Amino acid sequence: MYKRVVITGMGVVSPIGCGLDNFWNGIKTGQCGIDEITAFDTADFSVKLAAEVKDFNPIDYLEKKEAKRMDRFCQFAVAASQMAMDDSGLDLKEENFKRIGVIIGSGVGGISTIETELTKLHTKGPSKVSPFFIPMIISNMASGLVAIRFGVQGINMSVVTACASGANAIGESFRKIQTGLCEVMITGGSEASITPATIAGFSAMSALCTSRNKNRASIPFDKERGGFVMGEGSGMLILEEYEHAKARGAHIYSEIVGYGATCDAYHMTTPEPNGFGAAAAISSAIEDAGIDKEAIGYINAHGTSTPYNDKFETLAIKNVFGDYAYQIPVSSTKSMTGHLIGGAGAIEAIVSSMSLEEGFLPATINHLVDDPDCDLDIIPNEGRNVEINYVLSNSLGFGGHNTTLLFKKV
Repeated sequence: MYKRVVITGMGVVSPIGCGLDNFWNGIKTGQCGIDEITAFDTADFSVKLAAEVKDFNPIDYLEKKEAKRMDRFCQFAVAASQMAMDDSGLDLKEENFKRIGVIIGSGVGGISTIETELTKLHTKGPSKVSPFFIPMIISNMASGLVAIRFGVQGINMSVVTACASGANAIGESFRKIQTGLCEVMITGGSEASITPATIAGFSAMSALCTSRNKNRASIPFDKERGGFVMGEGSGMLILEEYEHAKARGAHIYSEIVGYGATCDAYHMTTPEPNGFGAAAAISSAIEDAGIDKEAIGYINAHGTSTPYNDKFETLAIKNVFGDYAYQIPVSSTKSMTGHLIGGAGAIEAIVSSMSLEEGFLPATINHLVDDPDCDLDIIPNEGRNVEINYVLSNSLGFGGHNTTLLFKKV
């Protein structure tokens, strides 16, 4: 018999605030975390805007020497994991370390370190490349460093499914507890890809927004949308087996009850145009939870603000829910945070859980122009106080990865 899985701790490093309370307040008040890029000189770039983390100091969470040996995406992951662990109230001295696992997703990994060290290689020679180059760039190092931080010895993995990485990490962690392999999982996603090469690469694909107006940049479901805005940060969650959490009197934010993962098998970067793959992931999560589709009270959409994604995700939702799709509030919090790539699904899982906890549905901010291809209730501009019982969160990635998580109010 499958075990129940609940969320007992959450930590966030985001463009609209670090720490759960700051982040959630930013979501509720509709803050826009997008501004001009400060990480590098954009004089030669058509893209000028990104959603940078603004109030993060790694020394608040790491020794200076330790921080220097980590790429920024790992710094984010360790910090957010510490926040989540503190929030959970877990006393690790009382736990079986072999029954606590870590699964963390990252779409790009240590790209900033790659760029820095390759510059050294080409300008100063191979002897100047850092001895920490390899451990700083590999995507699995976030999960490895988090395990070292807490001394946990259960399953340890990284997930790389592009923009679905964080959501897949949470879904796979859910399965590890559900099937009895672990009692506790530290999971989520992290990304720090606001770098010259990354911005140049996505720009070459015409995937990024080139607007100079931060309030008309990440505008999911708006007819004038023209591309996504790169974000950075990390979301981490503590998942626990329900009886384990209950026995120690833990605060439970929500329960994870469904996980769906499919592939379009269609194109490297373009979603399947009828939304069938995404629809299959949504249906799979609902079937996994064993509920009626009419029980869904809110959908946190992938909603990237690209022309294709928002249109095809809308189609996917209609494919699953039919006429009921028009009764479900659907919003994209990427309008506030930008797109955190491998971290997106994780911070959006936190949004979904908090929506259940507080009975608040976040807005799609900065919406001005309705698009007949995206004609669902997108909660334009103002969030709503609504008590709901189930939330779906979608994450869709290059390569055709489709992931849906389903959360229940406890």
